Amino acid sequence: MNARIRPDLASIPAYVAGRSLPDVVKLASNETTFGPLPSVSKAIAEAVEQINRYPDNGAGELRAALAQFLGVEVANVAAGCGSVALCQELVQITCDAPTDEVIFAWRSFEAYPIVTQVGNARAVPVPLTSEFTHDLDAMAAAVTPNTKLIFVCNPNNPTGTAVGRAELVRFLDKVSEHVLIVLDEAYYEYLRLPADDFPDGVAIRRDRPNVVVLRTFSKAYGLAGLRVGYAVGDPEVITALLKVHIPFSVNRVAQAAAIACLQARHELLDRTDRVVAERERMRAALRAVGYNVPPSESNFFWLPLGDRSAAYGQASEEAGVVVRPYGADGVRVTAGDPHENDLFLTYATDAATVTRYLG
Repeated sequence: MNARIRPDLASIPAYVAGRSLPDVVKLASNETTFGPLPSVSKAIAEAVEQINRYPDNGAGELRAALAQFLGVEVANVAAGCGSVALCQELVQITCDAPTDEVIFAWRSFEAYPIVTQVGNARAVPVPLTSEFTHDLDAMAAAVTPNTKLIFVCNPNNPTGTAVGRAELVRFLDKVSEHVLIVLDEAYYEYLRLPADDFPDGVAIRRDRPNVVVLRTFSKAYGLAGLRVGYAVGDPEVITALLKVHIPFSVNRVAQAAAIACLQARHELLDRTDRVVAERERMRAALRAVGYNVPPSESNFFWLPLGDRSAAYGQASEEAGVVVRPYGADGVRVTAGDPHENDLFLTYATDAATVTRYLG
């Protein structure tokens, strides 16, 4: 081929989604197993009837609904094609030179190094603590004059761990106001930390113009297949995001479904209690046979199996359950329906499995 393509793209890995296989339980992608509510399905069906027309490029009705829900102004809200699209747009609005740096924990959301490199910036991964949480002191120490952006995934994907409000505020106080800090709260609705230390990013950022919060409708709201997320931040940040936003990338059906989900949010968020209960049931069963399973504040949990991770994932798949191995670090397991979780537990707690991977 004669067309000239950026040579550095050859070194950028493509994002790898959790695998789906026929007739195999999928606990690999942190999806909710609950289908849409009737009211949401109705909104989707009505929106489909109008797909010959472009969606509202500014997602005005959705942004207004989000602003009312969150207690902020419309100028504080941007919508995106999932929160991952907003991650890439945040790199675009902050980084304009190969020397610009983006800091994030590692291991964390695997899109962070990808969107950083796509944005032609330099990735600065900071190892997690021995408890698989963000090492916020080390992240603050990693800031240099070239740092433009910091991602803090809370709860963290893929380890499920979370930091509380007090620790998060101490970190924010340490970082220069010239650095944009992104609190990625894709799993916010599953947080169950104590009220006096609850890390609500939208509340924390109210007097911090250099902090932006990301949330999504893909997880607790069950719209993973429609791709809609949102950012909450200072109007200057939101205006910049709207400038790099791909036109019409939040489609008409996604906008209608998200608005319907907000209207039905109490019923939808009640479902998270059942997911959390299943997550804790699975953690207890695994810990009882010797697994190290860090506390989780998400709809999944982490098994730090090191260089046995890939083999463990393959054996689980052969047992009928797809989970998500991460290199030589560990395995992420989503909390699904009880019968799906039981199938995984049958494999995971079997004496032969325990002996092979924990012995």
